[in-house]
Amino acid sequence: MALAAKYDAKSVEEKWYNYWMKNNYFHSEVDEREAYTIVIPPPNVTGVLHMGHMLNNTIQDVLIRRARLKGYNACWVPGTDHASIATEAKVVAKLREEGISKNDLTREEFLKHAWDWTHKHGGIILEQLKKLGASCDWERTAFTMDDNLSASVIKVFVDLYNKGLIYRGYRMVNWDPEAKTTLSDEEVIYEEKQGNLYYLNYKIEGSDDFLTIATTRPETILGDTAICINPNDERFTHLKGKKAIVPIADRAIPIIEDDYVDMEFGTGCLKVTPAHDQNDKELGDRHGLEVLDIFNDDATLNALGLHYEGKDRFVVRKEIVKELESIGALNKIETHLNKVGTSERTKAVIEPKLSDQWFLKMEDLAKPALDAVLNKEVNLVPEKFINTYRHWMENVRDWNISRQLWWGHQIPAYYYGKGKEDFVVAESREQALALAQEKTNNSALTDADLTQDPDALDTWFSSWLWPMSVFNGILEPENEEINYYYPTRDLVTAPEILFFWVARMIIAGYEYKGEKPFTNVYLTGIVRDKQRRKMSKSLGNSPDPLDLIDKYGADGIRVGMLLSSPAGNDLMFDEDLCKQGSAFVNKIFNASRLILGWEVDHNIEQPEASAIAVNWYKSRFQKALSELEDSYSKYRISDALMTTYKLVWDDFCSWLLEMIKPAYGSPIDGKTYNEVIAMLEENLKILHPFVPFISEEIWQQLAERNDDEALIIASWPEVNEVDENLIQGFEMASEVISGIRTIRKEKNIAFKESIEMMVLNVQNNSAEFDSVIAKMGNLSTLAYVDEKVDGALSFRVKSNEYFIPISGAINVEEEIKKLTEELTYTEGFLKSVQKKLQNERFVNNAPEQVIANERKKEADAEAKIQTLKSSLESLQN
Repeated sequence: MALAAKYDAKSVEEKWYNYWMKNNYFHSEVDEREAYTIVIPPPNVTGVLHMGHMLNNTIQDVLIRRARLKGYNACWVPGTDHASIATEAKVVAKLREEGISKNDLTREEFLKHAWDWTHKHGGIILEQLKKLGASCDWERTAFTMDDNLSASVIKVFVDLYNKGLIYRGYRMVNWDPEAKTTLSDEEVIYEEKQGNLYYLNYKIEGSDDFLTIATTRPETILGDTAICINPNDERFTHLKGKKAIVPIADRAIPIIEDDYVDMEFGTGCLKVTPAHDQNDKELGDRHGLEVLDIFNDDATLNALGLHYEGKDRFVVRKEIVKELESIGALNKIETHLNKVGTSERTKAVIEPKLSDQWFLKMEDLAKPALDAVLNKEVNLVPEKFINTYRHWMENVRDWNISRQLWWGHQIPAYYYGKGKEDFVVAESREQALALAQEKTNNSALTDADLTQDPDALDTWFSSWLWPMSVFNGILEPENEEINYYYPTRDLVTAPEILFFWVARMIIAGYEYKGEKPFTNVYLTGIVRDKQRRKMSKSLGNSPDPLDLIDKYGADGIRVGMLLSSPAGNDLMFDEDLCKQGSAFVNKIFNASRLILGWEVDHNIEQPEASAIAVNWYKSRFQKALSELEDSYSKYRISDALMTTYKLVWDDFCSWLLEMIKPAYGSPIDGKTYNEVIAMLEENLKILHPFVPFISEEIWQQLAERNDDEALIIASWPEVNEVDENLIQGFEMASEVISGIRTIRKEKNIAFKESIEMMVLNVQNNSAEFDSVIAKMGNLSTLAYVDEKVDGALSFRVKSNEYFIPISGAINVEEEIKKLTEELTYTEGFLKSVQKKLQNERFVNNAPEQVIANERKKEADAEAKIQTLKSSLESLQN
């Protein structure tokens, strides 16, 4: 068997993905093995693959493929989220292009369009994930609007309502005027923006006096219902009990007193607009103020906006400032840095709005979920996010779970009368009717008398059940699958949804299963460009992942993404990383092709150099395997890849294959060949989670395999003892070989020309690797001497000195000059390193690894100085 002359990633990836799918290797059923379960963070049903998805799903695939190799019953559940706000916005935009307004449609008509959109666009991202190599159990693909998942959401809502945890309240909420829905506090992003502070004059009723207030939103004066002063502010004692006139509106409003007013901010007089500010609403409640809502749902002004009715709030802001100036009510304008709340989804500026909404009481529900993380029942990786989690959970607010949308799970509340409390909550209309009849003691009520609440539930109210609902654990809490696959093992997600999703899943897990939903939460960083900007379409700095896969192959991209993405830290993406990943894949391919191309002679005895090289690599592999186990256990996936990368590239390809390679045109002995094939197979097993396609391709070329012998379901290598003496012996030998190669290069001695070498073995090192040194250095003789050899070039490795006599004339003066210059430079370099290490501030504050690197530089420089001095001494004598 032989590999193709050149690696063709596209054809190889398509071939093996189809093979894995055909043989159903990704599918899991309940059996006697221990389950290892991951549920995918469900991407938006209308989404397409971006770089964040690439990183997140590559990590998940690494974990699940390794779990398969470790003998677990690995189950990776894929799926998508219906994404109420995002999807409804896309459908509304599509309808608008077709000349259709959502307002002209019934709910049923709109939902038909939404489902048509979902069926057309939904799941595109899952198909794209297959290109990456994602080994999800596609038979289990779930959607948050699937019948059983939807029924689970409704069942939970009814249960929490019956427990007294869900209630309806008239509250100040975050209103998204673009999506025309309320948002939870966590969906509002606060951004510092440069704005203005407008100082406005309000006349005092019945006098020529006026007071001045400062506001960032002059358009809201039309909703003012009071002016507030601090009762301790002596500047305004003359205003107590009086009224002020609202400019333009020409309304008289009371001047009230409250300690809430900050005497140092602005002018010390505060305009109170209870309908449009949470703090103003609380002030208004305390003082029984009128509430005037001046905005429509789209943030245009309503009839209370007088002649500005129908105009957008920001247009009105500009126009009202001009009008205030024209009537002498504008005192001055100052620039002002202000925190502005924007919608996470639509980026629209949020309006505080009073509205009837549904809320879930969170305080008691959050306690078990907080304890779970603090007690390490659920591990956050990295742990730096624990404090963030604790802060959120200790300061949790009631969750606003209703949204003014049609796409989503309609709230199962049914109204039967005109009063706010004339409703029942039930899983079906039939149950609702029976409850309504019972509640009103009126059996004459019919289905026609019921009106279901038009609001939909917050999308997160379905995805917080995800680890349970994908196994039908809500509708059938004791079914075989939920008892087997739950709790899941690992969750890989982004820190920005730690509260949105992760915390809420933990809450739901303890409420409905009495235990955690997962054991480990691996929090990835954000994929950024080289300028540290978050990748986004709007910035144009995000490459198309599918274009990258087409260019570098999925394996190359996976390696490139993971080479520098430690948990929780942002990834500075550079396309050169993908080039490096692709080069690694080609290195594996070419090394395997070299091995498979060797002629084998089973009658040849194994050379001594090959025997020691094979034994060394076995120990080196075992040491790397131990490092891998440690890295995986700590979720240091980037470190695990680097260990694998160095082992395969440096130790296997660059050293082992060179040490055992037969002479040109000669065959390799059978024993060495069989051992190197076995070692290559072990390499492929640890490579497979990172580069599944190339590893399966080579695996299948090494022997005739049945379907039950595919690499994807092979066994992870077993950890055995490591021979540290062999590893240390090789480290010494490799330095000696490097020294020989340096002299050959400097003196332009071709490798085919054999040379002699003598060793002054001060350290009394083992000669175990001499056969390897002789082969790799092409030495005709390797002898041990008791004293220095005059007239020979030398180099030092640790305390031993190695001498190579060079035939032909050597320009001694030139050689001395060159070595003297190098010695002077190295001594200067050593002084700079030592100066740094003598700096207490540097030593106390620098990371351990940085200090270790500097100490190594110091030791290397000292060793080099010794060698240079020895070589100079030899030439000068």
